[in-house]
Formats: sequence, structure tokens, C-alpha cells
Amino acid sequence: MQKKLHIKVGDTVKVLSGEYRGKQGKVLVIDRNKERATVEGLNIVKKHVKPSASNPQGGIVEKEAGLHISNLAVVANGVATRIGRRKNDAGKLVRYSKKSGQEIK
Repeated sequence: MQKKLHIKVGDTVKVLSGEYRGKQGKVLVIDRNKERATVEGLNIVKKHVKPSASNPQGGIVEKEAGLHISNLAVVANGVATRIGRRKNDAGKLVRYSKKSGQEIK
């Protein structure tokens, strides 16, 4: 069974520690098994690519690498916050900001 995470694809997140501390970006991909998220424009690495049919030139490509989700906080209403879960009026489980108490869409 895969672990339930506080971050979803499309969330805006803030990096809490490491080289990119304080930077914000949008989550592109989540790897639930490794508990890592790829964030747009952050943690850029250089990858050496062999020539192929789709990329006949080959060379060095820059792309985003994963960050551990423990180093990320969801940004809600412009403020980084922790996430909680509760049932709304319709009885559906929703995420909410622990700082403001508002639901996160």
C-alpha cells in the first residue's frame, strides 16, 4: 500500500531546507515509493544523454530532480503551512491549512 502524502501534483510548495531553501514552485511529479517530489524550476541537475533517434545530437540536458517531501511545505494563500485532514459539510475528507483553517482546493 502506498503512503498518503500531504502534497499533491499541482500544489505550490515552498522548500524548507537545502540549497533551494525559501524558493517556491509547482509540483510536477510525485514518487510515492521514494517519497520524493519534482518541483518546477528547482533542484536542477545535468544529465549526460547518449544520441538516440529522438535526440540525434545527444549532449548534456538540464532537468529537475526530486526533493524529499519532508523538505516541502504547501503554500496556501501565499503562506507556507502544515496540512490537516477533516470532513467538510458534505462528509468528504478535505485538506485544510493548519495556520488559517481554510480548505485547500
